[in-house]
Amino acid sequence: MTDYFIHESAYIDEGVKIGAGTRIWHFSHVSQNASIGEKCSLGQNVFVARQVRIGNNVKIQNNVSIYEGTTLEDFVFCGPSMVFTNVKTPRSAFPRNTSADYLPTLVQYGASIGANATIVCGITIGRWAFIGAGAVVTKDVPAYALMLGVPARRVGWVCECGETITFEGKTATCAACQRTYEHIDEEVIRRIDP
Repeated sequence: MTDYFIHESAYIDEGVKIGAGTRIWHFSHVSQNASIGEKCSLGQNVFVARQVRIGNNVKIQNNVSIYEGTTLEDFVFCGPSMVFTNVKTPRSAFPRNTSADYLPTLVQYGASIGANATIVCGITIGRWAFIGAGAVVTKDVPAYALMLGVPARRVGWVCECGETITFEGKTATCAACQRTYEHIDEEVIRRIDP
């Protein structure tokens, strides 16, 4: 007996690891040797390629493909129809289809990626960053950054709860949840008050 749910229309290849409490819905396909953590939700028509690593409590909405070379840490959110790539210079006439050809992409703890966003391979999206719907991310994203546009640019900062925060000098406090942050040397960190 399993401690996760797989819809009868989904395909799960050999060697896949699936954590307790995870749900994999209609018409999804998880490829060989992929690893999915606990309490994840993979919506309808999700594709997970070989060797992909997905942490715990990750939510992947409908129509998302996660290609080889991609790692999603815990509590990552992938909005509907967002796209990961894994090859910088694809050519049908010159196939690039081995692990050595794929550039790694890392989405760190708590980051959210909006619907229809595109994440170009070879980058890192920082902890708790927020990628807006339709954005095209072509370079590394700092922790807590709010990224919008094509190509995506940092237009502000977000709290761990998802609300935007505004810095007054080097500090900011979220109006919604009262978490506080510091802006030091182009980096935002959450301040843990005693």
